[in-house]
Amino acid sequence: MDKIQILYKKFAKGEEIITSFMLVAITTLVFLSAVARTIHHPLNWAIDFSLLLFAWEVFLGGDIAVRNTKLIGVEILANKFPARGQKTLKLVFFCMMIAFCAILTYYGVILCLDNTKRLFQVLPISYSWCTLSVPVGSFLMIISSFIRINEIIKSPLSEWETSKKERKI
Repeated sequence: MDKIQILYKKFAKGEEIITSFMLVAITTLVFLSAVARTIHHPLNWAIDFSLLLFAWEVFLGGDIAVRNTKLIGVEILANKFPARGQKTLKLVFFCMMIAFCAILTYYGVILCLDNTKRLFQVLPISYSWCTLSVPVGSFLMIISSFIRINEIIKSPLSEWETSKKERKI
C-alpha cells in the first residue's frame, strides 16, 4: 500500500477518535454546566468551550460522513436509473459538493480573518479558532470527495447493477 494511503488512513482514524472525544466532551460540559447552574454556581466558560468544540465537530464530522458515504441522498429516484446513470449522478453530486465546499473554504477564510479581534464571551481566545473550522473542514471534505470520485470512476458498472444495500459506493 502506498505511504500516502497509509498516512491518510491514520489521519482518518485520528479524526474519528478526535470527533468522538469532542462529542463526549460537549455532552459532559453542557450537562455539568446545567447542573452547576441549578446549584447556583454557573460554569460560564463551559458553554463557550462547547460552542468551539461543536463547530469543529460539525465540520470534521462532515468530512467523516463524506469519506464513509453517510450522506443524505434521494436514492428512490437515483435507483430508477440504469447503472451508468447512477454512476454519473454520483459523480455530478460529488462535483457539486466540491464546488460548494470550495466556496465555503474561500469565504470561511475571510470569516476567520474577520473574527481575529473578536473574543468569546468568557474564554480569552479569539473567535477565529471557532470559525477556522469552516475552511479546514470544507477543505477536508474536498479531499474526501476527490477520493470518492476516484473510487466511483474506478468501480466497474457491474457493481452499480447490484442492489443498493450490497453496494459500498
